[in-house]
Amino acid sequence: MSTLELRELEALRAGDEEAFMALVRRHQAAMVRVAQIYVSRRDLAEEVVQEAWVGVLRGLDRFEGRSSFKTWLFRIVTNLAKTRAVREGRTIPFSALRTPEAVPEAAVEPERFRPPHDPRWPGHWASKPAEWPEERLLADETLARIEQAMEALPDSQRAVMTLRDVEGWTADEVCNALELSETNQRVLLHRARSKIRQALELYLDA
Repeated sequence: MSTLELRELEALRAGDEEAFMALVRRHQAAMVRVAQIYVSRRDLAEEVVQEAWVGVLRGLDRFEGRSSFKTWLFRIVTNLAKTRAVREGRTIPFSALRTPEAVPEAAVEPERFRPPHDPRWPGHWASKPAEWPEERLLADETLARIEQAMEALPDSQRAVMTLRDVEGWTADEVCNALELSETNQRVLLHRARSKIRQALELYLDA
């Protein structure tokens, strides 16, 4: 664990309410998105996350630090969401997570993305067309369109993209939290980024 996580864990174990609320503010939205991979409705996902927070508080003394605290937190969410999905009679979409290549989708030209070994932005868009001024890309309406496009993604793709591109997680962190192989994580992220790119093109080039 990082020094920051160790300090955070000590504060939580000491009953620091502000430390707990800061943790909730930092991770709540992403936790709900991850829960939505498995359960069918947002309200159920929010219930799962509330249950997860209770589980976190109860399990603090049992956390041994074998993984990062963040990974442990999201594993709790994932396990509770799987259990809730079974109870609700939903078929858990393991195929979309474990074998995303088996779910057919339109291909996107690989040259439109930076290579996996890019030193700064692996897998991100290679460039934005010159006719898209930066101020337009950052405009409120454009950002709202991006958010809409993300909400329209399949749950598994939305969760991976949220953790990678919104929360800033590394590929290893996402793989550990969602129990994905590196290849499957990469496929899901590539597909999500491709769809967001296409949505932006339709909007900005209209």
